[in-house]
Amino acid sequence: MSWAVAFRLRQYAKSSLWIIPLFGLLLGAILARLAQALDGTFQLPAEWRYSASTASTVLSAIVGAMVGLLGFVVTIGVLVVQQATGTLSPRYMRLWYRDRLQKSVLATFAGTFAFAFSLLRSVEEDSVPDLGVTLAGLAVAVSLLLLLIYLNRFTHNLRPVAIADLVTRFGERVLARWAAEAGLPAVQYGEHGKPLPGEARTLVRSERGGSIQAFHVAGLKAAAVRHGCTFVLTHPVGDFVPPGTTLIEVHGGTSQPDPRQLTGLVALGVERTIEQDPAFALRILVDIAIRALSPAVNDPTTAVQVLDHIEEFLHVVGRNELRADYAIGDDRGRPLLLFPGRTWEDYLQLAVTEIRDFGARSTQTCRRLRALLESLLDVLPDRHLAAVRAELRLLDESVQRNFTDPAGRATAQVGDRQGIGGGRPRPSTPPG
Repeated sequence: MSWAVAFRLRQYAKSSLWIIPLFGLLLGAILARLAQALDGTFQLPAEWRYSASTASTVLSAIVGAMVGLLGFVVTIGVLVVQQATGTLSPRYMRLWYRDRLQKSVLATFAGTFAFAFSLLRSVEEDSVPDLGVTLAGLAVAVSLLLLLIYLNRFTHNLRPVAIADLVTRFGERVLARWAAEAGLPAVQYGEHGKPLPGEARTLVRSERGGSIQAFHVAGLKAAAVRHGCTFVLTHPVGDFVPPGTTLIEVHGGTSQPDPRQLTGLVALGVERTIEQDPAFALRILVDIAIRALSPAVNDPTTAVQVLDHIEEFLHVVGRNELRADYAIGDDRGRPLLLFPGRTWEDYLQLAVTEIRDFGARSTQTCRRLRALLESLLDVLPDRHLAAVRAELRLLDESVQRNFTDPAGRATAQVGDRQGIGGGRPRPSTPPG
């Protein structure tokens, strides 16, 4: 099995809602057999003893209740999908499917159902699984507690601002992990840097179309060492590539690598994932903001709240060393793997361009967007400030075009961290 196939299987397992409940179902049946084996091995209290009719009634009620609760949780899931696709972002669903609490609730309900049903089959007039019936009652109590926690969590966490906070945290973790794992030296190769070791001997093309979800850094490095060559990835993570597109260029080398092995180190899928793509988290945040700014919704306050988290994410991105191209080399400094990345300008444009366009006539959005850019000017290193000032100029031009009233234009040109009503704002920082 190639690394790409294993990666897709891991993604499927993380997003599936049936694998963990299936394990819960099997575990419930196994624990029921264990409870039957232990029953009678030690003396139980009198209140833990049941007649056959009572045990059958209790276990039957538990079986029916668990089926009903499973249907209730599935109904909640359908409502979440409707809300996410209608008012949030369909891309958020990839993260929601991974929620561990939801899978734990489904697994507990399925396990309790299997436990009670297995015990129900063993109830006889002269043989009652007293220990199992008591444990089934405890499992129901645990199931109800988890259900309450589940309802409390999703009642509060389905708000756009809560989802924005969740996505931001996820993106920041991915960004930190990717920066730590890559360990990239600040070396540039190719047209504007050190020469590559020879012309491209082989062009490895994709056999199927799809979005580049991730690539195996360690595997590509090992293959480059084994063949004495340099691999150049031609597309960044997140790009959609049609069949036949060049994925990897092989430069130099002492032997010819197998193209099928190399394509097995690059995972393609139907859409982007967040595993090696922190910009995907920013994409979800922007989608939520621009949906709130659509005429059908007309909710600029939600856009302002999402901009709070976009600003936090941009502050984290701005503290990292970002390059358009990265290189990983060996101990002697020979490049093994080159691949494109995203610069600070790429992240900044993704964060503000569409929100500026869709919120061009929203005073609240313009003021919050200006406050965001001004805060970046205060804290970011000098190498990032030119791009921020350029975005401020574009925001000024947008305000000039869309606010013909001098008073409204003057109001929209003042930065305000709450959009409108944020106290005494400071004067706008002149661009340039």
